[in-house]
Order: sequence, then C-alpha cells, then structure tokens
Amino acid sequence: MKKVILRAIEPEDLDVLYEIENDLDLWTVGYSNSPYSRYILHDYVANSQCDIYADRQLRLIVENEEGEVIGIADLNDFEPRHNRAEMGIVVRKGFRGEGYAKAMVMYLLDYARRIIHLHQLYVVIAEDNHQVLDMFRSIGFTGEKVLDDWLFDGQKYKKAVFLQFFL
Repeated sequence: MKKVILRAIEPEDLDVLYEIENDLDLWTVGYSNSPYSRYILHDYVANSQCDIYADRQLRLIVENEEGEVIGIADLNDFEPRHNRAEMGIVVRKGFRGEGYAKAMVMYLLDYARRIIHLHQLYVVIAEDNHQVLDMFRSIGFTGEKVLDDWLFDGQKYKKAVFLQFFL
C-alpha cells in the first residue's frame, strides 16, 4: 500500500487548496456551488485552529513519500456528542488511480480512532461511482443506505450511497 503523510494546512498550500476547491468536477460530489477566492481560502488557513473540537472539522494536506501534495483529507460535520464525523478525500489529478485514496482512508481511520477517539466515520458517495464505492467496501465500510435524489449535477438528481465504519 502507498504511504502517505497527513499534516496541517500551511499558507504555502494556498495554491493547492485553490485548485481543489475550484475544480468544477468535484462540485457535483461535494457541497460547493460557487468558487472560492484566494482571499477566503487565505482567511480560512489563517483562522482555522486545526482542532476538530473548535472548528467542527479537520482539513489536512496529504503528501506522498516524495513530499508532493497529492490531496486533501477532511473530517467534517463532526458531532462530538455522538463521536462521529463525515470523511472526505480528494486526490489531485495526476495522482489518481495509484492507490493513494485507500492509503488516505486507512490513515484517517487510524487517526480518528487513536487520536480523536471517534466511534464512527461515514461517507456519502454517488451511486454510479463504483470504483470509490468498491474501495470503501473493501476497507470495511458497511451499513449501505441509498439516498434518493441526493446529489444534483446541474442537470439531474442522482442517488448517493451512505456507508459507515465503526472504529
């Protein structure tokens, strides 16, 4: 399995953050529907406490062994009372299909268990994204629920699949 390193977002990561947050292809699988300015992203980096309890989310930069930024890993919608959060990962173009996504998920699961002491993580994935669904299933995500008309791609609504992992 690929080795990845997760670290806090630094001001030097602004260009990568800008690239990912403004990638229109990713908007249909996330919650964004408008571009982010460099100013807003700079403000986020400057003001984030990198503390899931304070921010109710944790965004981490992911690097490969060569120190290249390969993506972003998120824990968001953190619910401290129930010890759960939604997991999100983005692998940058040029690094996709190389096994980094699975490595990112495995690292986040370990981090959520050992450091944050979460009870469960969950993901919501487009029903037609078979490759990603198969990856999460192979890791042990279960509890599959189909969410009708959950994602809107600008033309039509698509079903999504909810999966969870107990730590």
